[in-house]
Amino acid sequence: MASFVLPHALHGSGSHKVIAVHGWFADRSAFDPVLPDLDRDTFQYALVDLRGYGEARAETGAYTTGEGAADVLALADLLGWERFSLIGHSMGGSVVQRVLAAAPHRVRRLVGISPVPASGMPMPPQQWELFASAAHTPENRRAIIDLTTGGRRPAAWLDRMVRRSLERSDPKAFRAWLDSWAGDGFAAEVEGSAVPALAVTGALDPALSAELARQTWMRWYTDSTLLDLPSAGHYAMDETPLELIRAVEDFLRADDGAGGGGGDGHAEGRGHGGDGPAAG
Repeated sequence: MASFVLPHALHGSGSHKVIAVHGWFADRSAFDPVLPDLDRDTFQYALVDLRGYGEARAETGAYTTGEGAADVLALADLLGWERFSLIGHSMGGSVVQRVLAAAPHRVRRLVGISPVPASGMPMPPQQWELFASAAHTPENRRAIIDLTTGGRRPAAWLDRMVRRSLERSDPKAFRAWLDSWAGDGFAAEVEGSAVPALAVTGALDPALSAELARQTWMRWYTDSTLLDLPSAGHYAMDETPLELIRAVEDFLRADDGAGGGGGDGHAEGRGHGGDGPAAG
């Protein structure tokens, strides 16, 4: 376990270091649509494969967000990155918030793309069954992707997303990760953090919506910004890659205190802490 190093790929040579963590349905290839247009002179990105995904598909572990955060920090140590920004998509949004909880002094800026809140995601029984059985039922994976992109995406794209998910994830790990990102709550460990934090949501995603981000992310982080992309669902990297790059990189560049969410969409800024309700 101690010798495990998260498989990763480095992109760019900039002085601002960024670690990006994928979501439940894909490995680091989830970020492929944005790679050609990143600012590689300003930033250096490390894209990782969590245990059970991609090059770490056969790697055993607890498959928890806490373990994922420890793996991210171990990689940062290996790379010699004392301070860095974090990007997490969906489940990866929970992992990067865990990194913030564990090592707040090391995090420059925090970005969640349709992030799972630090409170977890409790689900009613029927929805839980849909998600839990998706590990071994491709049709359920397709239904979840279709639902969280507003039922508007081409059938061929949905099929491609399912194929990628099946190819890049281990079913046992996939199922185990669900218990952690949906069931583990650690909001008290991040509430009141002053690390600048951007949440990017998609208006077509009814699950991890802007309203959920307002009730959670925006209440917990005292220097927080919310950007809702009107043409995106849950997979902004695929659906609106240029708008996403602009929003994220503008935010990451704003180290001198201006904050900001950039890009096309509705941006909101909040500057207070508070008690955020559990996601429903």
